[in-house]
Amino acid sequence: MTDKESTIKESTIYLIDDDDAFRRSLVFLLESVGWNVRDFNSAITFMEEHEDVPADLGCLVLDIRMPVMSGLHLQQRLHSRGWSIPIIFITGHGDVELAVQAMKSGACDFMEKPFRDQALLDAVENAVRQGGHLRRTSERRAAAQEALSHLSQREYEVARLLALGQPNKLVARSLGISEKTVHVHRQRIMDKASVSSAAELAHLMLLTDPDLLDQIMPPVAED
Repeated sequence: MTDKESTIKESTIYLIDDDDAFRRSLVFLLESVGWNVRDFNSAITFMEEHEDVPADLGCLVLDIRMPVMSGLHLQQRLHSRGWSIPIIFITGHGDVELAVQAMKSGACDFMEKPFRDQALLDAVENAVRQGGHLRRTSERRAAAQEALSHLSQREYEVARLLALGQPNKLVARSLGISEKTVHVHRQRIMDKASVSSAAELAHLMLLTDPDLLDQIMPPVAED
């Protein structure tokens, strides 16, 4: 089985559009090439059925203009819930400015009506691939957070400085503790986080706090 076939088998395209005829035509198109599809006639209906991200969600294909709750409003609501999912917006003539706003808010693509069938299919495939990457990143981040959750407050402070590339002597000076104490904390951190090097620890810390990357120092040789 190819990667694409595996992705199609495991992923579902969630389609939200209040135009019944248009929505049915998109369902037919997507299913004709093997995608699983769930469709909704409003953003409200989708929200009522899903408190959490559906486990099989490949991407969301979303009409940008709908009554009661627009596609943009739904995007904002999902962001407020912490959902990181790929969204393809469907826009009508004159909605390009709204589409640009949606892209700035994290949408991965927008399709302006009328569009070619193949253009939508290509966009969906790319979005599902991007969604897989987001999901794997989220899983790695959750695992890193779990590993680091066992650290005490002081151990976390030491771990953060080690991840920034500081040697034991500088960590000790920064925290006002002895090098021997730093060494003890370091060993406990490695054991609790199940890592064997400062590089592995830095990787865990970066997964939970990507902003650390801008602060990381070049390695400093210990005396």
